[in-house]
Amino acid sequence: MAIELKQQLKISQQLVMTPQLQQAIKLLQLNQLELVNLVQQELQENPVLEEADVEEETQAEREDATPEDFGEGAGDDFDPAEAASFEADRGGEPGDDYGDGPGEIDFGERAQDDPIGLAETAATEVPGESAGEGPGDEQAPSDADKIADVEWEAYLDSNPLTGLESRVASGDDDRPSLEATYARRPSLAEHLEWQLQVTDLGAAELEIARWIIGNIDERGYLCSTVEEIARQARAAVPDVERVLAAVQALDPTGVAARDLRECLLLQMDALGLRDGLPRRLVDEHLDLLQKRDFRGLTRVTGATIQEVAEAARVIGGLEPRPGRGFGGEDPVYITPDIYVYKIGDDFHVLLNEDGLPKLRISSMYRDVLSQGKDSPPANPALGERDTKNYVHDKVRSAMWLIKSIHQRQRTIYKVMQSIIRHQRDFFEMGVDHLKPLNLRDVADDIEMHESTVSRVTTNKYVHTPQGIFELKYFFNSSISRFDGEAMASESVKEKIRKIIESEDPARPMSDQRIAEMLKAANIDIARRTVTKYREAMNILSSTKRRQVV
Repeated sequence: MAIELKQQLKISQQLVMTPQLQQAIKLLQLNQLELVNLVQQELQENPVLEEADVEEETQAEREDATPEDFGEGAGDDFDPAEAASFEADRGGEPGDDYGDGPGEIDFGERAQDDPIGLAETAATEVPGESAGEGPGDEQAPSDADKIADVEWEAYLDSNPLTGLESRVASGDDDRPSLEATYARRPSLAEHLEWQLQVTDLGAAELEIARWIIGNIDERGYLCSTVEEIARQARAAVPDVERVLAAVQALDPTGVAARDLRECLLLQMDALGLRDGLPRRLVDEHLDLLQKRDFRGLTRVTGATIQEVAEAARVIGGLEPRPGRGFGGEDPVYITPDIYVYKIGDDFHVLLNEDGLPKLRISSMYRDVLSQGKDSPPANPALGERDTKNYVHDKVRSAMWLIKSIHQRQRTIYKVMQSIIRHQRDFFEMGVDHLKPLNLRDVADDIEMHESTVSRVTTNKYVHTPQGIFELKYFFNSSISRFDGEAMASESVKEKIRKIIESEDPARPMSDQRIAEMLKAANIDIARRTVTKYREAMNILSSTKRRQVV
């Protein structure tokens, strides 16, 4: 059978997402810090965009302003999932409605036709001067202000620059680099290698010690055998054993241990506990101790249960992971994207726009589009039409960014308002009153697509009177009741946590007992569900929670 190439015509329909629509969807998923970084990057890359010089709003103005103040229209609700199908049916691009061609953009007329009210948005600003910035609005400085300015200038003239000011005045070349001022925590390997400098190990032994340190994991345990290290370092096994003992004597105590038993014994040696019941429990009965089988330990050791419990407390004060203080990443601090305040009987939503600049189109580039045919080209290297086409593309990109940011803010605001309507009891009284909620409930409430709500609630946090929560926290499954409305899974977790906190430490409740107590409280839940929720909250089982008092 011969192999040949053929051409075939085929008509098909497909959904194509324009770059502008992809950008709008991307903006929905960004949190506040990521949005600020993206806007700053656009300000650097797009010469048409500029930051508007407007006076900062007062706190009262920010709390009083709501998206309803920005204008009403058919285009207020921006749903990327629905917009995608609309663009595919229309056969055009989202930015095509801003003009029919280069040089035909009329910002004055578009201010009336724009359904989202770009001229009135609180987050962005369209070309033109801000209201109230006329010459008549400026107040003349008082005599006291003039005197204060004169005295300050005289002070600067009569006093030499010292300290940081003198270095700044001398130029940026004299400043230390950013790398020189950056501080970070040393890693466990760096901490151990620094201590090697004050030891009396020879050059060959230092080389073996570095091989040992290189085989220590983030927990502080040696993850290779002595034979493997001897083969890697090309040294004898007795030499590696001797150097390993020297490394184990370094800080933190218990580092380079090969298992938990050796780690705890090293710490006991450092504390002087070379004999006694605690050392015997670790050396001979560590398995029973981990299971907290106190009765079994009393049988094998002959000690009383109180003595075993006291020895267990001593062992519990040791560190099972010596590298804990050096491992892991730095803490991540959460910046809320939304603030919810209760004023009177109502909850008010305030979007966090700290650091988000107010954008507008540069008037200089707007004049380029309005140049006549007899005007010289803005760039001698380009023709007049090429210059206008370039500026037109940048203007359309800038206006789509402004529109997308505005619609993002409106969508987040509407989603948060819908969550408050569904979870008002939570905002009033706490986690115990959290109700079951899914994305479709909010999507139907605000008349948007479910995927849009999912993107809005991703990686965003809200500051509420009950604390800071991720938006995903309010969407959880339901646990049925024998009678009445269903409960949210987070509320059931909170009840399980409170039951465990109030239990008798000497006789902790099993998962079956907790399930029976919840059923007595009109909550239909199985034992395996209690186990799943308990493990999700990182709570130990009843046998490991048992304590002897």
